[in-house]
Amino acid sequence: MSATRGHPHSPEAQTIMSAIKPIRPDIIARFEGQRAPRYTSYPTAPHFTHTFSDADYQTLLTGLDPDSSLSLYLHVPFCQTMCWYCGCHTRIVASYSPIEAYLHALEAEIRMMAAALPQRMNVRHIHWGGGTPTIMAPDAFRHLMSILRDCFELRSDAEVAVEIDPRRISEEMIAALGESGVTRASLGVQTFDPVVQKAINRIQSFEQTARATEGLRATGIDAINFDLIYGLPYQTAASCEDTVARALDLKPDQFSVFGYAHVPWMKKHQRMIDWQSLPNPNQRLAQFASIADRLVDAKYRRIGLDHFARPDDPLVRCLDAGTLRRNFQGYTSDQCSTLLGLGASAVGSLPQAYVQSTTQVGEYRRRIEAGSFAIQRGRRLTAEDRLRRDVIERIMCDFRVDLEAVAGKHHVDVDYFAEELVRLWALEHDGIVRVDGTVVSLEQAYWPLARTVASVFDAYLQPEEQRHAAAI
Repeated sequence: MSATRGHPHSPEAQTIMSAIKPIRPDIIARFEGQRAPRYTSYPTAPHFTHTFSDADYQTLLTGLDPDSSLSLYLHVPFCQTMCWYCGCHTRIVASYSPIEAYLHALEAEIRMMAAALPQRMNVRHIHWGGGTPTIMAPDAFRHLMSILRDCFELRSDAEVAVEIDPRRISEEMIAALGESGVTRASLGVQTFDPVVQKAINRIQSFEQTARATEGLRATGIDAINFDLIYGLPYQTAASCEDTVARALDLKPDQFSVFGYAHVPWMKKHQRMIDWQSLPNPNQRLAQFASIADRLVDAKYRRIGLDHFARPDDPLVRCLDAGTLRRNFQGYTSDQCSTLLGLGASAVGSLPQAYVQSTTQVGEYRRRIEAGSFAIQRGRRLTAEDRLRRDVIERIMCDFRVDLEAVAGKHHVDVDYFAEELVRLWALEHDGIVRVDGTVVSLEQAYWPLARTVASVFDAYLQPEEQRHAAAI
């Protein structure tokens, strides 16, 4: 899909975002308390229920198309302190020994995975996540990157991305990242408001963020992403706008702007946050609007729900071409059909299935050291799963989907979605979506409800499910 005046993401459309009517109060009231998946996969992680033996996973790997390209995700589940808002799989360590032992297991898994593939395969994307990946020693990072190059054919134009805590990264680690071919760095900023920082147990000065950003650029890592969060305790629209204003001084290429998901029944450390200090849905929407308006004014393009990028960024090129994708890291330009996860809790997406390793670090190490993979659960994909995944991905990426086009791609009649079109009538009556024949599009004011619209096409979601993030 090309960028035209009618495209919801076109530059012309984004320049009038501030003129869009706000979400009606009755709509906010209706959806307050409702929850919806983030749809970084479909089926979503709570519905990964199938067990996979070591032999099953070996078969999946061996059966990959040897001429296709891969993406790799490596998870390092360690931090020095716990941020109370955190929703990641991580653990706090006081010494380096558990990290060192884990990295030995990670190296063994890399070699095992490469040996199971049909041949030495091409890699286009590598993403280091956590936890805090840069908690490892600089030499350890250099070593693991060399192992990846030994085991895979890393393309000369491959993107190598790493998540960074600016409070902890040393000059030596920054040098190691540059020497190892890292091309993109994602810095956790969240907020510069000291009141909010204290409430989430993450004290981080602007100077620490600036020092890390400048150091990365000096070593040749020019693509910089900042992660911001709204909906945190004691946060306001004004403090969000102030954080963005200061962040813009550092000129990052991308912003990821996430809404805080308060799920203390899943993440016990979130109980340290006083739920009464959290903003209500109206306040959350105002906070996001203050961030989005400031970034659009600064000539960043909005990407889907929560990403913003400079006009020359690869994400924008994919957006304008209609090829934007969504995976476990959010919006991406990655076009690979296979993403292999390495490390405890890592999720892989293969043409036939999703697979996830055990979240328990000790179990992960024991199984890898015993010479087997550590896959704990997953989901084998049916033809219907692939069909619905494509519909949901287009809604999440474009706020628009042509059901007839997607159905035709999967060789089914568009009447397959007759029930969903009936369910959309209520949303259309409220002005949330527009249905033109078989084309469903969200009105711009209701982009924040994209997950709710996408859920209409989710065959597994149960109305009583409360394990997902708030819909608003």
